[in-house]
Amino acid sequence: MKYKDEFSDPALASSLVCRIKETVPDREVSFMEVCGTHTMAIHRYGIKSLLPENIRLLSGPGCPVCVTPVSYMDAAIQYSRDPCFMIATFGDLFRVPGSDSSLAMEKALGGDIKIVYSPLGALDLARRNPEKHVIFLGIGFETTLPAIASAIVYAKEEDMDNFSVLFGGKTVPNVLRVLAGSPDLKLAGLILPGHVSAIIGVEPYRFLASEFSIPCAITGFEPLDILFSIARLLDMVNKGRPEVLNLYPRTVKDDGNTRACDLIQRVFCPVDSDWRGIGRIPESGLAIREEFARYDAARRFPIEVPPGKVHPGCRCGEVLKGVITPLECPLFGKACHPESPIGACMVSSEGTCAAYYKYGT
Repeated sequence: MKYKDEFSDPALASSLVCRIKETVPDREVSFMEVCGTHTMAIHRYGIKSLLPENIRLLSGPGCPVCVTPVSYMDAAIQYSRDPCFMIATFGDLFRVPGSDSSLAMEKALGGDIKIVYSPLGALDLARRNPEKHVIFLGIGFETTLPAIASAIVYAKEEDMDNFSVLFGGKTVPNVLRVLAGSPDLKLAGLILPGHVSAIIGVEPYRFLASEFSIPCAITGFEPLDILFSIARLLDMVNKGRPEVLNLYPRTVKDDGNTRACDLIQRVFCPVDSDWRGIGRIPESGLAIREEFARYDAARRFPIEVPPGKVHPGCRCGEVLKGVITPLECPLFGKACHPESPIGACMVSSEGTCAAYYKYGT
């Protein structure tokens, strides 16, 4: 298939649904989609309503905004209160609550906060505002990391002195190790993220099949992509032969994007990292290497940030782990909704709570 509309063909979708119904085991089977874009697509296209009742689709921690800890937001808010700084941020972070404020609230109080669409946009802000120090809020998974690394490299090449990054980058494979080993989830298969896989390829996921015997499918974001991945996961479950399949070859090469990976390794090094609601996971994050320390806002402008406070009723952490759905959170759709979000999962365009609220079940 060559064209986008072919991936929404009703006849092909119907045949895949029939295949799924014919091959589903006589027991509950839980598959997790890791990527927030997959979560949105599943709800947008009503995929769950097409599946047998004993196939459960769980949403995982595939939204970088959602898994960013409250302490990171508190640090960003603290920097925004200093008139020496201009904060450059992606739009999704703008309304994420910290312990007692948000960037949106700080901007309303006079904070110099700008929304940008790429790290290079933040770099351009620094060029155009030499009197201010621009701090870019650099969060994201492997998909975003090459662009953040590029901005840091360009800043060093230009010897810029008024640009730095408050870095919070994370990597996907090691959080999957935590989920795969969770006795609460008992995952029968994983739908792996297409965008991240376009960077890292297939190899970093092999341990899921070899160590945990969990079938995995890298797939795209159209209805047929998702239905086909579920059908292939069921094939592996029934045969008892777990593999990691690349079902998205039009975008994902088995060895990924080696130039992007080389750039990530040049600028960043692995570190342990805190994930909202999940905790500290070994080597699941990255830090800016010493060679580029001048562009690390946390090292250049050290501040004291106490442990972040989460609203006592918010169950974002359990949603991110796939333990509950948003419908089981007492705040969902009541105190917490898109106009007044309490948890990050309701704010982000890739958040599970946002998907449930926008599209229902």
